[in-house]
Parts: sequence; C-alpha cells; structure tokens
Amino acid sequence: MTDTTIPQVDMEAADYKSANKPIWCPGCGDFSVLQAITKSMAALGKPPEQLAVISGIGCSSRIPAYTKCYGFHGVHGRSLSLATGLKVARPDLTVVCTGGDGDGFSIGGNHFLHACRRNVDITYIVMDNEVYGMTKGQASPTTDPLWEDSALTPTGTGMNPFKPLVIALASGANFLGRGFSGDAEGTADMIEEAILHPGFSFVQILSPCVTYRPEQKEWRNMVHPAMVDATSDSARAARRLMTDDGFNTGVLYRGDREPFKLRQQSNAAQQTADFSGQFAV
Repeated sequence: MTDTTIPQVDMEAADYKSANKPIWCPGCGDFSVLQAITKSMAALGKPPEQLAVISGIGCSSRIPAYTKCYGFHGVHGRSLSLATGLKVARPDLTVVCTGGDGDGFSIGGNHFLHACRRNVDITYIVMDNEVYGMTKGQASPTTDPLWEDSALTPTGTGMNPFKPLVIALASGANFLGRGFSGDAEGTADMIEEAILHPGFSFVQILSPCVTYRPEQKEWRNMVHPAMVDATSDSARAARRLMTDDGFNTGVLYRGDREPFKLRQQSNAAQQTADFSGQFAV
C-alpha cells in the first residue's frame, strides 16, 4: 500500500536500523517485530528524519535505540503522552509509539484509553507476550487468570485479562489490527496501513516470550487469519472482538473518525468564518 501524496525516496529496511544490536533473549518475537517496523518504514518511503519512534519501559520499548529515526525512550507507561505531545507540536512528523502489554495496559492504561479517545494521528504498536519479561516473569494485564508459573501469583491471577482491542474500540481508536511476530511480512503490511490510516491506530502484535512463557511457542500453530474482512461499523467490530479467541490476525477495524488536529482546525476555521460573517457589509 502506498500514499501518492507522500514524497517517496528509495529506501531499504536496513536504512532504518541503527548500529545498536538488540539484546533481547534468543528467540524473542520482538526481533521480528523490529524487522516488520523497519520494513514498513521502507515501504512508506520516508527518510528517517521524518519519522519518530517513542517508547516507555520494557523489553519491547528498546526499539527506538535500534532505529535511525528520531527516538525517545520515555518513562514507564507514559509513551503515548510523549507521542501525542510530539505529534501535536510537530504534525509534519510520522509518529510511531512502541511498547509492551505491561507498559501499555497497566501503568499506562489510563493514557491508552485517552489516546484512543483523542484520536491524534499516531500509531501505537504493542508487543503482547502476556508477561513482564524484563522484570523476570510476573503476570501482566493480559495474562490468563489460570497461569501459575509466576512466584507472585502461584495459583493464577484470578482476574479476567485485559482485552486491548475491545478497550481500544470502545475508547475511540480509529484503526485496529492484530499481528503475529512470526509473520514479519504480514505484520509489516499491517503497520504500514496503520500509519497511513488517519487518526489513532492500534496494532496488537502477539510476540512470544520464550524465556518466561515457553509454551507460547505454540502460538505459531494457533494464530489464523480473520475469516471476515475488516469493518468500519463499530457495532459489528465489537461483536467480532467480544467473540474472538485472541488469535485472529489481520486488520479488524477501519474507522472514519476525523483525527483530532484536523477536526480542531476545521472547527476553528468555521468559527472564524462565522465571526467574520457577522461584520460583512
């Protein structure tokens, strides 16, 4: 997918990778997600200085250091606040926010809700492995309530897991997709589409943690493309997501809400016109 309104340059995925080598555990799904992100950037054809990658804290939040774009490694749970402020101040930049399920849905949960609601034109990519990998394997907001392999929750969490796509839809996100780190090509295409779609785009990527959740290696055999096309009807999307098994992949929702800044500008222009009309001779 390309946008002919964006001046393109001939770029390769390697042109967006920094000299810093990832220090993730061998077999971590985040390696493939980084590859998908740089591939999507190359497909967009924008030079690195027109892109910004913002993150919080966690294994997946290291991604800004592994790219040549503008980047900011922020504090825990605050990546969306930083990304929103940057996009509003510099609307000319393409702003991508990266993080994990703990950073995004626990300490950052309130920011997640309001970022969806504001609908600023940024893209949020969450690598979801249902565990706190960097802090040695505690249960996260998306962990199954019966998972007993954490010393802190030896009998399971006893709480229903957070459903990111459902929450995002209810809060007003304008684009929803789910990818799998084992499908770097398909995930790259989805990220590109998410970036090009106006408004707040949210992409959940199932990214196994082979160190603390080795059973997630089976995800490769469990993910499957969604059997229906993406919808722009939020009610249909809600019904689909509420009956989803968590392993449907692909673009699930394409909304048509006008992004925050565009709406603010159009409202301001209309108010100016109305005010001027009061004094027309």
